[in-house]
Amino acid sequence: MIAPQDDEETPLLQRPEQPTAKTPLPWDQFWIILLLEIPNFLSSQTLAPFTPQLIRDIGVTQGDESQVGYYVGILQSSYYAAHLLTILHWSRLSDHIGRKPLMLTALLAAIVSMFSFGLSRTFLSLLVSRVVCGAFDSSDSVLETLVMDTTDVTNMPEAYGYIPIPWMIGNILGPLIGGSFSRPADRFPDIFGRSELLKTYPYLLPCSISAFFISIAWLITYFRLKESVSTRTPLWELIKGRFFGQSYQKLRQSSSNVDPGEPQSKPLALHALLTSKVLRITTSYATTSLLHIAFTSVQPVFYATPIELGGLSLDPPRIGALLAAQGVTHGIFQLLFNARLHDRFGAGAIHITGVSSGIPIIILFPVINALARAYGVGMAVWLCVAVQLALTTSLVMCYPCMSLFIRAAAPNRASFGATNGIVLAAVTVASIIGPASAASVFSYSLQEGHDAWSIYYFLMAIAFLAVGAALLLPRDPSVWEDSQ
Repeated sequence: MIAPQDDEETPLLQRPEQPTAKTPLPWDQFWIILLLEIPNFLSSQTLAPFTPQLIRDIGVTQGDESQVGYYVGILQSSYYAAHLLTILHWSRLSDHIGRKPLMLTALLAAIVSMFSFGLSRTFLSLLVSRVVCGAFDSSDSVLETLVMDTTDVTNMPEAYGYIPIPWMIGNILGPLIGGSFSRPADRFPDIFGRSELLKTYPYLLPCSISAFFISIAWLITYFRLKESVSTRTPLWELIKGRFFGQSYQKLRQSSSNVDPGEPQSKPLALHALLTSKVLRITTSYATTSLLHIAFTSVQPVFYATPIELGGLSLDPPRIGALLAAQGVTHGIFQLLFNARLHDRFGAGAIHITGVSSGIPIIILFPVINALARAYGVGMAVWLCVAVQLALTTSLVMCYPCMSLFIRAAAPNRASFGATNGIVLAAVTVASIIGPASAASVFSYSLQEGHDAWSIYYFLMAIAFLAVGAALLLPRDPSVWEDSQ
């Protein structure tokens, strides 16, 4: 139904009638979507606790502790650089051939990448494994679109109330696997001490465990996930149309079983998707992700850096435990309060509050180090760490809100994948800039003669940029829904 006014800021009192009954969630498929949210978090969080030590072990820094963060940032950014080159194409392709084939491809790439990372003994091989994973990983866009495909405006907030469950599982299991099973021959000599394989490749075991879980997800996807795109075009037909000039509309009609007389929405051209709404949510999502990923790239390096150099001197098992505790906190809070806060305050208010929490999160970094220098790693330090981890809960609450805005901004249902692709392409740019720049500035701030607070000035500037972009969004996504 077309709203009486064309203005995207149509007042709430002028909305058309909205359905009051909530549509039940389609649990026969939704539980699979929840399961598929786990691998991306599981794989990245498995690597996080031991990557700084792995960088030291392969000798690429030549013993210069200040360079560890720099090389960790390169690894993280390489994934996103490869991801940037392909995510928009994968997303648009999912509108044509369906979500399931791309999801299977992404999971297979993650499995291969995890084994490759665990078997790597040079920085170049580590880099290649992350590039391969990033180039073929379309799971973030496909899963966002799958949620949109299987829900409507009445039950989408409820659906995002459950999304923290797989996030929590991935953020708990990943750090625990990576922190507990790295260097198993040294940590568990009675069990793994005789394994020459694990002595030669001390980080293969955690990578293999993560790859095993992802393999299970691949099998479930292959046998149980139903395709959510109703009118699909075979990939070979698209290739023939691309090279032999056959129009896409004819391909779509010939490959679908839909009644030709029935009006069907179809994927729009890229230029038709670049509306004001899409550009505004893209800007806000990108800056929020830049803040979040810059923080998460600095966080484990800060924990691992010696106290005298500005960090906290924690070992990988303790870092893994802290990151796991953070994941538990995020998951429980969102599961219990996401839907209630959304109904009470609206997605826009939650988003602005979450982004604003980045400011005290950043301030706590130098406070934690100052306390550790003065009093050692005692009660005061752990209290500040706990407050910082608790505040990150508000920051991650932004992501469900922004997904609601993406759905509202999409011109039609057939372009959900492409709209997600545009947004996530910009997010990927932020994800490239975030780890590399934050880790580089952190390493710069550790070097003698440089301002130790440089990293905090840098992170604070990103936080204020994200808050400004958040103010571009309306209080509620329904304002955009009504103006379609």
